[in-house]
Parts: sequence; structure tokens; C-alpha cells
Amino acid sequence: MRLLEEYTSIQYIQFSFIREIEYYGKSLVGKPIGNQETQINSNVSTSRAEEVIAPLTAPSETVFICSDVYRKQAFGNNHPLSIKRVAGVMDLSRMLGWLDGDCYLESPRASERTLRRFHHPDYIDALIRADSTGSVEQDVRVKYRIGTMENPLFPGLYQRASTAVGGSILAAEQALLGKTAFHPSGGTHHGRPNRASGFCFFNDPVFAILTLLDGGLDRILYVDLDAHHGDGVQDAFADDERVFTISVHEQKRWPYSGLVNDRAVTAARNLPVPRGFNDSELEYLMEHAILPLSRGFSPQAVVLTCGTDALDGDPLSRLKLSNLALWRAVERLLELTGHNVVLGGGGYNPWTLIRCWTGLWGRLSGRVIPECLPLAAQAYLQALECDLVDEEDIRADWLTTLADQPSPGPVRAEIKRCADAVTA
Repeated sequence: MRLLEEYTSIQYIQFSFIREIEYYGKSLVGKPIGNQETQINSNVSTSRAEEVIAPLTAPSETVFICSDVYRKQAFGNNHPLSIKRVAGVMDLSRMLGWLDGDCYLESPRASERTLRRFHHPDYIDALIRADSTGSVEQDVRVKYRIGTMENPLFPGLYQRASTAVGGSILAAEQALLGKTAFHPSGGTHHGRPNRASGFCFFNDPVFAILTLLDGGLDRILYVDLDAHHGDGVQDAFADDERVFTISVHEQKRWPYSGLVNDRAVTAARNLPVPRGFNDSELEYLMEHAILPLSRGFSPQAVVLTCGTDALDGDPLSRLKLSNLALWRAVERLLELTGHNVVLGGGGYNPWTLIRCWTGLWGRLSGRVIPECLPLAAQAYLQALECDLVDEEDIRADWLTTLADQPSPGPVRAEIKRCADAVTA
């Protein structure tokens, strides 16, 4: 297991590996929108179908939960999470006037006592000690996986991780009131009770689910649309029949779990998908697997992790979804109940992530998605940086729009077999 984890760190971090990634879907033909001075790839169409970005009817109330702690530099240098992510979503949403009024709630921090509901006391203590001293002893690094290339030590680590948990607890409390709560800094779905894993120090989705259970609900649906298997959440509730977990993730991708025949002890379904997974294939899985399974469970609440690493252009996956497909999948799942928590997750391309989560918040709160962003917003996107994305691969619509061009394609036989297997 230790050798596997060391290999995982190398697979995620080393630039010599990451720069060899070959993207899918770079042959779309079109032209850029707006006046760009930056060198960008103009071979991508930015046209949109009007019905795709039409405003939704907003739920009775939606809230955006976040914190300025995510403006602080984190994860050190040369790490996929060192890019601007959640702070960019807040900034772009404010530029569009989408965080006005009382919709924004400041995320609290989870207390040590709260964290101990799922995480082991000795692990929490080790994390606090490492954060306060700025160093990790070798035995602590090996046992708890703190201070590794994968899960580096950085100033403010404990505050950041405990705030993510506090935000997901608050999101679940808002959901119990009948609201849809969007918490983009949540979604740390790999965290283990006794160690860090996959860039995740705590597991905030677990705490969102526990809060909903504490509220008297006994049928919680958890759906994970991140490119990586939601292993930590599935394992946390593997023998709890009150929680049904569904994960759609890239096959043969770290953490190499979530095979199609993995149903945990009670209620779990896993849909590992092949490289090049497109919008048409996600729609097929929604129609023939995810929604039928979800409706059959009759959930009282839904918790979603919607990482953007499943989008075309992310450097740590080979999937080819547009953000339109991800938005639509989330919207359809939220129609199942009146108690909803929407979390962030992975995502290592700042342009695709910030645009996707900003647009998702716009959709959830009933805003009109602009076909072309204001010039100030375009300038903001143009100023972003990411060492994992080559300059020539930055696409025109990443700098000028929120909505991607749709990414349809054939529904391959293995997708159909996967749907059949999980519904059998």
C-alpha cells in the first residue's frame, strides 16, 4: 500500500509526467470572441445554442457558502492545487452581480470535537501539531501521509481543512431548511479517518451527510461526478443502508477503486468510464442508470460532489465533458428532493474550473448565463496562470464565456454495458 501511495504522489505531481498528457477534443473549428491581446488557441468555436444557456427557474432559496481563507496561498509550489480556484469563483460571481443580497454565507470552522465524529483524534492532533510547528517528523509523515508531495504541509493547513468541513456542515443545515446550498470549497472526498489522501486532509462530504442524518433524514443520496472515484465517502458509509452512493469516474485512474461490480456492503454503485467520455455518454448514464437508481432509492436529500476535472482540458484526467453537461446533470439530480447540497471537488485547470462553478452557481440561483463575459471578467480570466496548461492550449472561450460548446459524441458499447451492470 505504501508503494502504491508513493507512486500516486509521483503520478499526480511530477511535471515530467503531467506535461506528457495528451488532451482530447482539440480539433474543434471556430473563432474567438472579443478583443484578445493574449496568445490563445483560436481553433475552438464559442457559439452557443440559446436554449442551452437559458435561465432556469431558481429554487425557493439558494445560498453560496465560502470563505476568504481560500484567498491565501496553499499547497506550496508545483502542486496541482496551488492554482486559483475557489477565490476565482467568488471574484467572477461578484463581477457578474451574483453574490449580492443575503445569498452569501461565511463558512465557519469545524471544531476538534466535531472533526472527531469521523477522524481519529491522534490524526487530528498530528495535523494540528504539524501546522503549528511547520514541520513533520518522518514517522508522522509515514503514518498520517502529512507533508508528502501528495499532501504537502503549508501555512494555515488546519484552518483551511477545518473550514471546508464547517462549510459543508453549514450547507447541510441550510439544506435541512429546504434550501439548495452551494459550497464550492467542499468536496474533499478522498479524506480518510486516520490519514490524508489524494490532496484531502479531512472528508467534508462525510460531515454533510452526517448532518443530514442528524436532522432526522434516513435516505441520503450521494452522487460523485468528479473524475476520481469518491472512495472516502463510499467507504465511510459502506455498511449504512441510509446512504446510497453513486460515483461516475474515469476508469484506471487513481485511486484505482470503484470498479463496476463494487457495491460496498449495502448501497453503492460505481460507473467507471473510459477516456474521451463525452456529453452524450453522460446523458445516457443519467437516463439509463443514475436517475433510475436514484429514483428507486427515493432520497430525502441529495449531496453532490461535482469536481471539474471531468471537463475537457483538465490536465489530470482524459475525459471530455463540457460544463453544460455537468450543469445539466446536477440540475436533474436536484429535482429529486428539496434538500440539496452541492460541493466542489477536484479540478486543476483554473479557466475551466472557475467558469464551470461560477456558471453552476448562476444556474442554481436562476441567473441568465451571458453569452459573452464583461470585459473586466475577460481580463480577470486572461490574467490567470497554471503551469500544468501550456499557453498554446488556452482556448478562446476559456477567456470570454462561461458556457462551453457542447461536446457530443457516440455512446460507446462499454458505456451501455456499464449502465446495464449497475442496474442489474
